[in-house]
Amino acid sequence: MKYLVTGGAGFIGCNAAQRWMQRGHEVVVLDDLSRRGADSNLAWLETQGRFAFERVDIRDSAALDACLARHRDTQVIVHLAAQVAVTTSVTEPRHDFEVNALGTFNLLESARRHAPAAAFLYASTNKVYGGLEHVGVEQRNGRYAFRDRPRGIAETEPLDFHSPYGCSKGAADQYVRDYARIYGMRTVVFRQSCIYGWRQFGVEDQGWVAWFTIAAVTGKPVTIYGDGRQVRDLLFVDDCCEAYDAAVERIDRASGQVFNLGGGPENTLSLLELVGQLDQLTGRPLAPGFADWRPGDQPVFVADVTRAAEALGWRPRTGVAEGVQKLAGWVQQNRGLFG
Repeated sequence: MKYLVTGGAGFIGCNAAQRWMQRGHEVVVLDDLSRRGADSNLAWLETQGRFAFERVDIRDSAALDACLARHRDTQVIVHLAAQVAVTTSVTEPRHDFEVNALGTFNLLESARRHAPAAAFLYASTNKVYGGLEHVGVEQRNGRYAFRDRPRGIAETEPLDFHSPYGCSKGAADQYVRDYARIYGMRTVVFRQSCIYGWRQFGVEDQGWVAWFTIAAVTGKPVTIYGDGRQVRDLLFVDDCCEAYDAAVERIDRASGQVFNLGGGPENTLSLLELVGQLDQLTGRPLAPGFADWRPGDQPVFVADVTRAAEALGWRPRTGVAEGVQKLAGWVQQNRGLFG
């Protein structure tokens, strides 16, 4: 098969591209190389096999359209290119909109013209559900938990596009879904929780599991915003890619659908629990500092992944202890990448 991966030099993108290259598929990596670590990931991909690289900014509709015309035989489009930080969306809302909302629209239109039969997978975000202030939260065993949502937040939860990032990703989310209804394209939306794993160059504003892990290995200082009892469900990148494969294999059933994609209630960690794991793995205390809560930070988010399990036959395989150990091992082996 032929895959086109936007943001293919990013964290999830390079893992997905390598996976499909090693399986003998033809892969086109589309990226503007603006993200930290993208050059390194692209250089790594060049050691993994043959692929085509297209340096394209998805905001440039003409360049994107020309790229899709060159690759009109693409069978799977995986759209990962994005502005990914809530904080950046607040300081640069126009840039955030142009990349996430307009860029996705540009890609949908180019795909509709040149590869309308391709499976089109879109990486949305759990931020489309907003702050979830109406959902009861309590402290339990030193961490925050939903009071009455044991399986987490399902796809039926009302949408609430909080923050410019939530608005831009949410608008794109709905466009992707609607192109299946209106134009018959085979689109799938994945509302992703915290994805983590190797080749993730996390920073303070995004990719917190990798950011903490890099800091623990390299001795950099970190700050916890809030009390550290915040909880997220975590999904290792290999499991994320398996979900993409499951959707492609079942595209006739998955088309037009929305799926939450995360570790679910069995794979959760609080910030303090991650710190404790890293202290044990590295043999020295991370000793984070503390600061005030960030606006809009959810005390807890856990995705209900039941729909993906039932419709796609998919479920997370990598437990959080195993996944954090894998990530820490990769950072230790590649310490030179982090200064």
